[in-house]
Amino acid sequence: MLTVHGSCWLCKMPLALPAWGICSRCTGAVTLRMCLCPQCGLPSADRNVPCGRCLQKPPPWQRLVAINDYQPPLSTLIHHFKFSGQPELAPALARLLLLAVRQNAMRPIPQQLISVPLWQRRHWRRGDNQSELLCQALAKWLPCEFNSRALTRTRPTATQHQLSARLRKQNLKNAFQLELPVQGRHMVVVDDVVTTGSTVAEISRLLLRNGAASVQVWCLCRTL
Repeated sequence: MLTVHGSCWLCKMPLALPAWGICSRCTGAVTLRMCLCPQCGLPSADRNVPCGRCLQKPPPWQRLVAINDYQPPLSTLIHHFKFSGQPELAPALARLLLLAVRQNAMRPIPQQLISVPLWQRRHWRRGDNQSELLCQALAKWLPCEFNSRALTRTRPTATQHQLSARLRKQNLKNAFQLELPVQGRHMVVVDDVVTTGSTVAEISRLLLRNGAASVQVWCLCRTL
């Protein structure tokens, strides 16, 4: 279902700039104001330095950016985006993500976007890969390369939200294969929702093993 032309996806009021998809008032309402660790994206006392958790056991990526926690109204939009056949939400959600990225210093400047691939059957059931749609929108606004075939899944995996943190990690072991060289490049992994971080951690380790200079994670929501 397409949105009414020129109206905000959330409040349905007319937009001065229809291409934005979400008005400035609703954009402010869904923007995170909590202080989060710049590396793991979890609550922290200082948004400029890694938290104690990251100092003791840092994640494989260097930086994580999210629009907000997984809660309404943002979670409602994401659910429609993923499960209700509304790919036209991608530019509006990608714009919110870009605003979140630009609120933080974009260092190092990314050179390549990586989407999280779906297994063939799951991709067929959903109709679209939401991570890929976000990357396509972001690549139009940023000086970043994007190739949807850069990363592939080597096997089907169980649905992550049904598993414990330990089983999620086992579920994804060796589930991805890199198809393009990343040596010396600054990479960004784009996902819709990061919960335990198992998926983006597995991809980050793969990129770093293959010589990536750095890895950032950009997501619509970070479950807090």
